[in-house]
Amino acid sequence: MSTAAAKIGALTLRPLDPLKDAELLHGWVTHPKSAFWMMQDASLVDVERAYMEMAADEHHHAYLGLHDGVPAFLMEKYDPAHRELVGLYEPEPGDVGMHFLVAPTDRPLHGFTRAVITAVMTELFADPATARVVVEPDVGNKAVHALNAAVGFVPEREIRKPEKRALLSFCTREQFEEAVSA
Repeated sequence: MSTAAAKIGALTLRPLDPLKDAELLHGWVTHPKSAFWMMQDASLVDVERAYMEMAADEHHHAYLGLHDGVPAFLMEKYDPAHRELVGLYEPEPGDVGMHFLVAPTDRPLHGFTRAVITAVMTELFADPATARVVVEPDVGNKAVHALNAAVGFVPEREIRKPEKRALLSFCTREQFEEAVSA
């Protein structure tokens, strides 16, 4: 464990429980700092329903991220050949789509968000079938573009999704390893 990681603490993931975790998630996704999550007006029932649908979807999975055992972030992984990016790019074998959200806090921990995205990417690449990770953040989300670049993502182009203009970006296992070893 690096010195920076030791200062952050343990980051772990567990499958999201849509019923048990809905109230917690509702507070996160409707917070003003989570505007790019596009659920600002969602009710608790809306959040519960959205994650129940995801739990039943073989191509989209949600995980609750824990910081020293306390819920602190959300990770979603999806198959871009079947969800989110269908028809917007040509998926390759081993592509995995990803979203992540760090819980809003009034007491931010320096380096925490970067540690989270690094942990998320480490988890995704722990599966030998994952060749590259695909993301499609809002073009206006400059903070996440910088985080993505820090872990090896390379933007390809802007795409138009029904809900936003997005920056389609990719990160191979090699790009990730090079970025985090620097």
